Amino acid sequence: MIELLQYAFFQHALIGGLLTAIACGIVGTYIVSRRLVFISGGITHASFGGLGLGFYLGMNPILTAMAFSVLSAFTVEWASKSQDVREDSAIAGIWSLGMALGVIFIFLTPGYAPNLSAYLFGNILTITTADILWIGLLVAALALFFSLFMKEIIYVAFDTDFARTQRLPVKWIEYGMMFFIAVTIVLSIRLVGIMLLMSLLTLPQITVNLFTSDFRKIIWGSIATGFLCCVAGLVLSYYLNVPSGAFIILLLVLLFLAAKGVLFLTRRQ
Repeated sequence: MIELLQYAFFQHALIGGLLTAIACGIVGTYIVSRRLVFISGGITHASFGGLGLGFYLGMNPILTAMAFSVLSAFTVEWASKSQDVREDSAIAGIWSLGMALGVIFIFLTPGYAPNLSAYLFGNILTITTADILWIGLLVAALALFFSLFMKEIIYVAFDTDFARTQRLPVKWIEYGMMFFIAVTIVLSIRLVGIMLLMSLLTLPQITVNLFTSDFRKIIWGSIATGFLCCVAGLVLSYYLNVPSGAFIILLLVLLFLAAKGVLFLTRRQ
């Protein structure tokens, strides 16, 4: 571990892992509490369309994916709330459209086909200083937003109807959280990739939720759990020579199963 810390790429991976764990811990707690897991999956896969568009236009694919994801998130929210379209139907449409457009744009991209493995399956060791800066700005924005509107967010997450009776800005909170969900998803792609990202937004939360229902404790516990698995996954994947993103998710699954096992044995006694 000490010798690994001498490498700049490993230092970047640790910092990026910590910041991503913070962002996913905060946003993921809202996703799980509000039961928006399917939406997060839809936005995650819809971002593939933005990646393909970026490659086709010769632009930074992360920027186009972010714009595409935010637009997709707002479209799902608008269609399900204002156009009498079932939420799951809107998500399925956005999910399918994003994947289809991504494939088409990548096929039409002139020259060599881009390396998609880092975006589909992630590679935390490729995190750059610019990535760390962007994720750091996201964490700062999330911390400010949650510190100012924590009570309103909790009300909206657990009971939107009650929040409306209290005359809270429900629609503003919903669209704001959709924005942060979309941005967090895109900026976390480097860590575990499109295919596995939904797990990072949900597994730490449902693991901590086994032991507490307190919204704030779930946030802090999810951050700790996510970062712990990131560090362990990084070190073990380095020595075992396996993909780091997939190994991080594997550790999260194993940790959840272990927590369930401990809880089951405790209740049996």
